[in-house]
Amino acid sequence: MVETWELRARFARALAATYGREVPAYDTLAEVAGAVNADFAARHPADAERRGGLARITSERRGAIRLGGPTELRQAAILFAGFGMHPVGCYDLRDAPAPAPVVSTAFRPVDPIELARNPFGMFTSMLTTADRRFFDCDRQRRLENVLAARTVFPTEVLHLAALATEEGGLTAPTAERFVALAATAFASPDTAADRSWHAEFERISPVAADIGGRTSVRVVHLAPRVFDLDDLCLRAARRGLTMIGRIQGPPAWGGPDVLQRQASFRAAGEPRGVVVAESRGIALTPEGRELCDRLADADSARWEREFPRTEAEFEASGLAYFSHRLSGEEDVAEPILYEDYLPVAVDSGPDHLPWLAETLSRPVHDPFTLYRQQQDRTRERTAS
Repeated sequence: MVETWELRARFARALAATYGREVPAYDTLAEVAGAVNADFAARHPADAERRGGLARITSERRGAIRLGGPTELRQAAILFAGFGMHPVGCYDLRDAPAPAPVVSTAFRPVDPIELARNPFGMFTSMLTTADRRFFDCDRQRRLENVLAARTVFPTEVLHLAALATEEGGLTAPTAERFVALAATAFASPDTAADRSWHAEFERISPVAADIGGRTSVRVVHLAPRVFDLDDLCLRAARRGLTMIGRIQGPPAWGGPDVLQRQASFRAAGEPRGVVVAESRGIALTPEGRELCDRLADADSARWEREFPRTEAEFEASGLAYFSHRLSGEEDVAEPILYEDYLPVAVDSGPDHLPWLAETLSRPVHDPFTLYRQQQDRTRERTAS
């Protein structure tokens, strides 16, 4: 039996191999990330281990895809459940600084043990065709007709996903078939449905054109994780990758890394040349997130003034989540890694979860609840 976590790891590797063939710059970025991580672990072995260890971070990938509507999103939920990945959070990008007609969730493992085995996740966006801010009645009708005519997830792969979910894994030959079919679903030819149709939706939203103006679904990005994102940016430039804009997320500062930082790069001469890398820090509580959002555009100097400077101060002020373990008679607090996604400013929070759960026909986890439960369970164990 190939267990769920191994299915997930194989799926991540298969997607990476396919994506690297489609976007050669990705392989370059992955090589740079590997060198950055190995050097960081050699210089700071204890710190690297506290952040999950070199083995985990070397294999870690977080992807992003865009789907055409509720039917495709429900099918994606069935597929990802077969890999032990469940919907977490709701992100409404229609109200983002650069609005897009999509609502998103993240499919990922939710159990800390499963995350440690393989933390692969997929940020998954669904086109909201009925939103009149973007589509009038005629465009909605035509768009939904185009989307209804395409098949993203074949019946066989959904059947195998349901079997994997029920059994907690698959036998070896079936596992191989399942992973291959799942990877193929996101490796279809990158073909526009019709040039004029694509151009019409490009004027409304590039994201709408990417979803509704194509005959298939593709991986938007597949980000490797690094211990030191700033070091990666310097090294990537020497390998011919040009950073687009600035690093998204918290600034580099003197305190602990928090939440997620993300950088995008472009490779000259590649039609799909944009690739993404990320770093991750401590998961913040609602109070910590509120402070972070308030300082979203602030420089590092203001962060130094308004945020705690140490992990102990973060915990004492209730701004971040920590797990607890006993070392002899001492209670040791260790930061809980942030497993979710930017953009922080448009995270819709728990209010949208019932709507999304109804759309998916399955529960959607609140990320704050997951981190708090992990923290509380470890506190209870150390107390007893």
